[in-house]
Amino acid sequence: MSNDIRLIVGLANPGQEYSRTRHNAGAWFINELAKWHNTQLREEAKYFGYTARINVAGQDVRLLVPTTFMNLSGKSVAAIAKFYQIDVTEILVVHDELDLPPGVAKFKQGGSHGGHNGLKDIISRMANSKEFFRLRIGIGHPGSKEKVTGYVLGKAQKIEQEQMDAAIDEAVRCIDILAKDGMVKAMSRLHTFKAQ
Repeated sequence: MSNDIRLIVGLANPGQEYSRTRHNAGAWFINELAKWHNTQLREEAKYFGYTARINVAGQDVRLLVPTTFMNLSGKSVAAIAKFYQIDVTEILVVHDELDLPPGVAKFKQGGSHGGHNGLKDIISRMANSKEFFRLRIGIGHPGSKEKVTGYVLGKAQKIEQEQMDAAIDEAVRCIDILAKDGMVKAMSRLHTFKAQ
């Protein structure tokens, strides 16, 4: 890949009761990407997560959905990154984003964790480096800080879910563009997309 992304991580909480909650948008993306590449995720205890390996435009890429709880995501990311000697700048972390509306997804490199417990733990486990790439899947904001926990751990309404699914579908297509033409081209396509 032009930006040499070797690991794509989808953040989530483990267990059936969380699978359709907004906080699991990262895992939805990884499942879609795996399906796109006709591969199955398998649980690997040594990486504390579900993993798969795909080929994107000739590049070898690992997929990971941690089976730890969200606030311990870094344990899983650090384990697989250490094993395969993957640098922090070769990691793309996919997560739910309160600051973007449903139907929108955006790439970004670096920056703070913005209160996201999954990102916070990854930063602390990767020697406090924030330089990994992120793919932010918009889930919208409930309006007040007090409502955030219940909101991210809740399920979206049908229309919002459809918008998020459409943004994820578009983002999956942009991974190919990222591999072939680099992050700038992938960004310019994804950042103009908004699900209706």
